[in-house]
Amino acid sequence: MKKIISSLLILIMCFSFPLSVFAEDNTNDTEKLDFVEAKSVVLMCMDTGEVLYADNEYEHLSPASVTKIMTILLVLEALDSKKINLTDKVSASSEAISMGGSQIWLELGETMTVEELLKAVVVASANDACTALGEYVGGSSTGFVNMMNEKAKELGCENTNFENCNGLDDTVTNHYSCAYDLALITREVMKHSDIEKYTSIWLDSLRDGKTELNNTNKMVNTYNGITGLKTGTTSNAGFCISATARRDNMNLCAVVLGSETSDKRFDTAAKLLDWGFSNYELAKPEFDEKQITPVKVLMGDIKTVTPQISEVSSITVKKGDKEFSYNYNIHKKIEAPISKGDSLGHIDIVGEQGLITSVEVVSPVDISRVSLKSIFFKILKNI
Repeated sequence: MKKIISSLLILIMCFSFPLSVFAEDNTNDTEKLDFVEAKSVVLMCMDTGEVLYADNEYEHLSPASVTKIMTILLVLEALDSKKINLTDKVSASSEAISMGGSQIWLELGETMTVEELLKAVVVASANDACTALGEYVGGSSTGFVNMMNEKAKELGCENTNFENCNGLDDTVTNHYSCAYDLALITREVMKHSDIEKYTSIWLDSLRDGKTELNNTNKMVNTYNGITGLKTGTTSNAGFCISATARRDNMNLCAVVLGSETSDKRFDTAAKLLDWGFSNYELAKPEFDEKQITPVKVLMGDIKTVTPQISEVSSITVKKGDKEFSYNYNIHKKIEAPISKGDSLGHIDIVGEQGLITSVEVVSPVDISRVSLKSIFFKILKNI
């Protein structure tokens, strides 16, 4: 009986000491770049998601037609899931043809394929084509805007709210985003490699050559390595762009919001990308598996779990900084329940100039919590 009481006391004590998990704060301390001529900018490495430079990146601003990158993303996802096909015929509604600004002058009931409309959105920033696509994918404009906002939340966009799919901002009251969120959305769009077939177009046409499409992104014709993506201009927003480029297998995104002129927008984006390619490169981390030790699980149906490194194929490092060390911060113990993917610690990758990034180590399995009652009966059974 003494044995049983001792075992139960130990179990009760285990319940009395919850564990805390601490995370490193990895902030960008780069000094302000004097060539930036915009209200807000972000330079992100799309391969790793790391922000290389940012200024006023969370301010709520009108994104103008850069809004359309979310429309493009949802169309691409609908194509991937086979919900729609490039060859599907879409009929222009009265709402679609009523859009102002950039357009391809759709007529009521006129039909175009999904691919033609997508090309018109990406290349010419056509608001009527954008609205027609949104209605087709979402069932209605309202339904599609709901999808846009749900996707924004899913991607972690905490400073974004959409009221339409095209970015026209003369009648909206709560349509905004920020440079950081738009970089997140851009990164997701560019994971779909097929989009470059459209973003790289300089000149094209629709309606058997009767409607000319000229890319609003002038960097397509001028910048070395450009891969996309989208411009935006309104009197409220100023001149905006989310520009993407690839050099030496590294993919960067420069989001520029609120420039005073079109030239300043393109110039700032180009110089940000140049700065990124000149100062950073990709490197492949090499972890020591022996340092990733098992974690004791308190009150779990599994006694120990060996952490798994969250997927990381490369890291962004300053050029020349290829000597790094690894600090393994693995928890000794953790309390159940644990879900697959929950953090069990992190590995700090440190270069000559300090912390480069932290990589999470996670649980590869779900671990249920056992109750005192079940353990009590198990002890009795064994005795």
